[in-house]
Amino acid sequence: MTNPHGTPVWYQLVSPDPDAAEAFYGHVLGWTTAPDDPPPPPGENQFDYREWVAPDGERIGGLMAPPPFAGMAPGWCFYAAVDDVDATIAAAVAAGGQAPMPAVDLPGTGRIALLIDPDGHRFYVMNGPAADRSQAFQPGDAPAPGHAVWNELTAADQDRAVAFYAGLLGWHQAGAMPMGALGDYKFVHAGPTAIGAAMNTPPGGAPGWCFYFAVDDIDAAAARVGAGGGAIVQGPDEIPGGQYSLVAHDPHGTAFGVVGPRRG
Repeated sequence: MTNPHGTPVWYQLVSPDPDAAEAFYGHVLGWTTAPDDPPPPPGENQFDYREWVAPDGERIGGLMAPPPFAGMAPGWCFYAAVDDVDATIAAAVAAGGQAPMPAVDLPGTGRIALLIDPDGHRFYVMNGPAADRSQAFQPGDAPAPGHAVWNELTAADQDRAVAFYAGLLGWHQAGAMPMGALGDYKFVHAGPTAIGAAMNTPPGGAPGWCFYFAVDDIDAAAARVGAGGGAIVQGPDEIPGGQYSLVAHDPHGTAFGVVGPRRG
């Protein structure tokens, strides 16, 4: 895989109702779905796995119900490209993480492994075919609608959490934005690319990852969230660069974010 080590390359939603999730995110973000490509071999994990397709036709993630063999709770998670899946598993366990399932080789996809960080948040690592380059995450000023643009971790101890991912994925922290009593909103980079930030959990807040996706119009997206049965949790708020962001819950209470300009 030509994505640099530590770069987010795939976003996966485990939903208690994939049909409803497909309709909601399709309405809010313009996504469609396509069958898993390539499909699993006959007799191996024959469950309903769909791939999210952004409006530009790029496949950016996956959708499935909680698989019966994994005890996996609903929610969003990400996949990170790594140079060596097995070495990353060993490093994660040594640093206090977990590897609840063995690494697997998926034909046409590559080698993947499910990991859990020391705070209990799941994520995957993968090493795909050398010719492949994921466009799921598009940082910068002109991302394509429907693609991920920011990865935000809320943690009980942001420095400990960043240190875990830094040791595993090569991330580093540089730059921050003061948040008063909550401390700093600390920016995280994979190589030269700012991929997101970490913050301490606010009072009454829930720790975990929140992934932000690009939209053409923040207010139109906010209206679609409500019309689709979701709820706005925060925003829209202006962010550096003249864009706006909001955090929402989908109809099943799963958090996600959107980023875009204000057109009105």
